[in-house]
Amino acid sequence: MSLWKSFKNLKPRTRLYFGIGTMTWAGLGLLLSDRVEEYFGLRPTEKDRQALEEVIPRIRRVD
Repeated sequence: MSLWKSFKNLKPRTRLYFGIGTMTWAGLGLLLSDRVEEYFGLRPTEKDRQALEEVIPRIRRVD
C-alpha cells in the first residue's frame, strides 16, 4: 500500500492532527534554526563567504 493511500485511510481528525503537527514542527524549525546555528558556531564567516564567491561560476555575456 502506498504512503498516500495509507494517509487517506486515516480518520479525518487524525489527518488534521498530523497536518497541524507537521506545520508546527516546520514552523519551530524555521524559528529556532538561527539560534541553533549560533549556539553550535555554524554561522558562516566572511572568509567562508569569499571562498564561496570564488567557487561560484560567473556568466559572461558575449555580443
